[in-house]
Amino acid sequence: MSANTARTLSRRTALALALATAAPWAAAQTPASGAAALAAKWPTKTVRIIVGFPGGSSPDLTARTFAEPLSKALGQPVIVENRVGAGGNIGADAVAKARDDHTIGLMINGNLTIAKLLNAAVPYDPIKDLAPLSLIGTSPLVLTAPVNQPGVPATATAQEFFVAARNGGDKWSYGTPGVGTVGHIGTELLKSRSNINPVHVPYPGYAQVATAMLGGQLQMALMPPALAQAQVKAGKLRAIGVTSTTRSALAPDIPSLSEAGISNFNLEIWNAFAAPATMPKPIQAKLAALIGEIARSEEVRSKLFQQGWQVAGTSPEGLANRIKADTNLLGGVIAMRGIKAE
Repeated sequence: MSANTARTLSRRTALALALATAAPWAAAQTPASGAAALAAKWPTKTVRIIVGFPGGSSPDLTARTFAEPLSKALGQPVIVENRVGAGGNIGADAVAKARDDHTIGLMINGNLTIAKLLNAAVPYDPIKDLAPLSLIGTSPLVLTAPVNQPGVPATATAQEFFVAARNGGDKWSYGTPGVGTVGHIGTELLKSRSNINPVHVPYPGYAQVATAMLGGQLQMALMPPALAQAQVKAGKLRAIGVTSTTRSALAPDIPSLSEAGISNFNLEIWNAFAAPATMPKPIQAKLAALIGEIARSEEVRSKLFQQGWQVAGTSPEGLANRIKADTNLLGGVIAMRGIKAE
């Protein structure tokens, strides 16, 4: 072997060893670098927020609260698109099937938890087809009753109300905005925890539920705090308690149902941002961080509170944990009561 050949082989061996040593580091670093580059370049066009409810609805107002600050943060237009129907599931399905990497959705808890449990025909799977971004706002419901409740004095305590409800049995009725809503499933849970048995009467929305209570067709309903408090302040309805273990900042003057003896009863409505599960993870992470930061900003927090939400602004993991917990809680009630939404 010549000296030149030996030197050449030696150089080749050294180069091979160097490449072998560097290979694991390069393999680990290249995807991360690519992910950072992908997130840095995104978005390249208008971002859509799909809402499964009409303009002026609570989810629509929340989405529009985020549109402007998110647009400023991303440097691209952000528009809200309403895909109305099926309790928000049409909009959620549109998000699940979006493949442009520029579509996200603002959804209520039912769309992200129990949609498939209530109706097997729902065309998307909340767990498989949607990626959690951030839990935005939460709110308990308020157990509400007419002022002149038959058999109960106007000044009755919450404990006296439940005694009257037990005595009323299935002669009492409760209203909700529809089969499978949180108001429906939550009241069925309340029935099992408090040994009452009112009959369910579904309505198109909470406004009709309030009207029915004022007209004497209903004895009780779980309602959002803002709507309930407006009727309570007007002297038209009574607030029995909020569906949380402690009093809520949204309705500080109303006792919790735990204070009424319904222990460990915690039920909330909430909204959240989600993305298609196919959206690249770096883009999901970028969106989640920005949305959470916007939610926790003083200006947006104030606007959301006025809309009836206590701000969360969680990480994707925080939302995923909430989805799991509520799916288990509400899914258990669905199975126990045999609830199906067609």
